[in-house]
Amino acid sequence: MTELARRDSGRFTAVDGGQRWRFEGALTMDAAAHALAESRGLPLPSSGVVDFAAMTHADSAALAVMIALKRRGIAEGRPVEIAGVPATLSSLAVVYGVESLLGN
Repeated sequence: MTELARRDSGRFTAVDGGQRWRFEGALTMDAAAHALAESRGLPLPSSGVVDFAAMTHADSAALAVMIALKRRGIAEGRPVEIAGVPATLSSLAVVYGVESLLGN
């Protein structure tokens, strides 16, 4: 990842005492692997909610990250609920046929 991509990429943070995660910033092809790798350092949120309402920019890589988080939840026996997905990204999930993978 380039330094510019790293600086512009978003990140997951645990909020509400670890009850949920919030993603802030951009989640694009250039930054997705970095954001996902950093998320592995956080315990899954206790409520299972991962909120993307503060995401500033996204492309199809954001869908891949969301699906990876859902898979992590399954692997750890802790359901993950994806919240705050922008309408444009929800539409893209329908086009790709993966909207059911994001379902809660």
